[in-house]
Amino acid sequence: MSQTAKPKTDKPGSDKPWIFRTYAGHSTATESNKLYRGNLAKGQTGLSVAFDLPTQTGYDSDHVLAKGEVGKVGVPVAHLGDMRALFKDIPLSEMNTSMTINATAPWLLALYIAVADEQGAPRNALQGTTQNDIIKEYLSRGTYVFAPKPSMRLTKDVILFSTKEMPKWNPMNVCSYHLQEAGATPTQELSFALATAIAILDEVKACGTFSDEQFGEIVGRISFFVNAGLRFITEMCKMRAFTELWDEITRDRYGVKDEKFRRFRYGVQVNSLGLTESQPENNVYRILIEMLAVVLSKNARARAVQLPAWNEALGLPRPFDQQWSLRMQQIMAYETDLLEYADIFDGSAEITSKVEALKAEARAELSLLDKMGGAVAAIESGYMKSALVAANTTRLEAIERGDQIVVGVNKFKEAEPSPLTAGEGSIMVVPPHVEAEQIAALNAWRSARDAHAVKAALKALHEAATSGTNIMPASIDAAKAGVTTGEWGAALRAVWGEYRAPTGVSSAARQGDHGLDKVRAEVERVSLKLGRRIKFIVGKPGLDGHSNGAEQIAVRARDVGMDVTYAGIRFTPAEIVAAARAENAHCIGLSILSGSHVALVRDVLARMKAEKLDTLLIVGGIIPPEDAALLKEEGVAAVYTPKDFEMNRIMADIVGIVERAA
Repeated sequence: MSQTAKPKTDKPGSDKPWIFRTYAGHSTATESNKLYRGNLAKGQTGLSVAFDLPTQTGYDSDHVLAKGEVGKVGVPVAHLGDMRALFKDIPLSEMNTSMTINATAPWLLALYIAVADEQGAPRNALQGTTQNDIIKEYLSRGTYVFAPKPSMRLTKDVILFSTKEMPKWNPMNVCSYHLQEAGATPTQELSFALATAIAILDEVKACGTFSDEQFGEIVGRISFFVNAGLRFITEMCKMRAFTELWDEITRDRYGVKDEKFRRFRYGVQVNSLGLTESQPENNVYRILIEMLAVVLSKNARARAVQLPAWNEALGLPRPFDQQWSLRMQQIMAYETDLLEYADIFDGSAEITSKVEALKAEARAELSLLDKMGGAVAAIESGYMKSALVAANTTRLEAIERGDQIVVGVNKFKEAEPSPLTAGEGSIMVVPPHVEAEQIAALNAWRSARDAHAVKAALKALHEAATSGTNIMPASIDAAKAGVTTGEWGAALRAVWGEYRAPTGVSSAARQGDHGLDKVRAEVERVSLKLGRRIKFIVGKPGLDGHSNGAEQIAVRARDVGMDVTYAGIRFTPAEIVAAARAENAHCIGLSILSGSHVALVRDVLARMKAEKLDTLLIVGGIIPPEDAALLKEEGVAAVYTPKDFEMNRIMADIVGIVERAA
């Protein structure tokens, strides 16, 4: 593989730069491989793999829930052949690979190991990370499959296997990134992430199959993946608090004596939540400022940084957009004198005060979670999810009121047209033929493999799941036998079933004004006119688990007096239409952020037509203007995108749409 030589820092005493990554993957394994090799040639020093939603949730590309989702938010990896293609001409023994994968982490790691074995790469030389943090999936990203107990077992299996076979691999990346994306405050991000780490380490320690020294090594392989927002002083203090609290927890709770095993090792993707659709060129400055939070303080500096692209609020970034973010990192590392100095914040009374305040707040929340029985119990009770939904509501209301200024959104809105977003090709679009081609290739793979070997491998996998044997050896054997992602997922679903997590949206409306009285009055007026309360169903079709927007729409519709049904994520179009018929809904609101809006909305509209259902349909998501126009032409009453931040206006729109259709 041809790669450019790594630049050197000017002074002998300078620190080494962090690992440069971009989170990438789309369309097919072959196209993603081309992207990876191109990024490496530009000076990227590690890979960060984005998988598509069927892969993340253990489905094959031809499953009903995969419709419209194949290759959209990441690369589809259905079997060993796809993983081979993904890393073609990339020597895994020399690469540092991060895989954002959780519920199916054992399977994707098994496929990675199988390719490494084929390449002749020793397992003890493999470097990288599996995110493998299932707890935050129940709170934010929504790519969980199983209930917490079997999910924690799979997490533990990966940790125990990797510690023994792959000593340079980080088997778990405790991920607070998506907590902040879901609205978490700095205190919640600190405490919820640390509670997650405690839950899994308690699970591992309970095995009792290793010495104290070996357990210390396990602790030393646990890494974190954090978020950094625009309030970069607070965010930098949060990172220093993380570092100090983790040292404290690993020393006092787990008795880890070796200081190097107590180090807080983390990677970061800076905040995407704050990237705006309006005046998106401003996002370049936002990304740079957010990066400062995780590189300025030497004592809390990230080990790996990946930056989003400036246009991610518009759609899938192009290679040029990713290059722009990569160059930002390289200029910071190689053109400034940042890496030549000790920590520039040591001794600052202001910084110390803020760090201590964050630590005190986090300790109080950790104590509360501990009294509840820990992170898993707080997931099952709905406490953590409800807390995040409430925090996100507070954040959005501050933006609506203008208390929290977002340049180009609620202030300084007058601007020149941006040449960066003009014309065709301003964002990358996954071609419609990708899904059909991926399914055809999947069918060809199934036909060409040894059916008897597949059957035997699936039987062994089932036995490992039921017996409590570590799932990794059977998963690796299954990968080499040609088992598919959907078959691996189905084998474990047959043992453990599936799980639906609490939504965090209660049925009780908030009391008080909250600026809602005018809309409430309109809801009452139109409901009286209709002879019953406006019935609104909020639906998440397909596999898109990013539910923050759907939750906030459901909360606001509830608070203004509508009769709202929101059952959570991962419903088929057929199930959503059936619910609308059963509940005699006036309006369905679909939330789709994965780029699969056209396929899924068409499916819903076709089913509504077949059912002769006259329910109104509105759609929200990351939807380009041309797609929004298309959806309206095909029968959608209204389309909302991230620029539509005024929730009360959206509620008033819904009331008006329902009244006009009555």
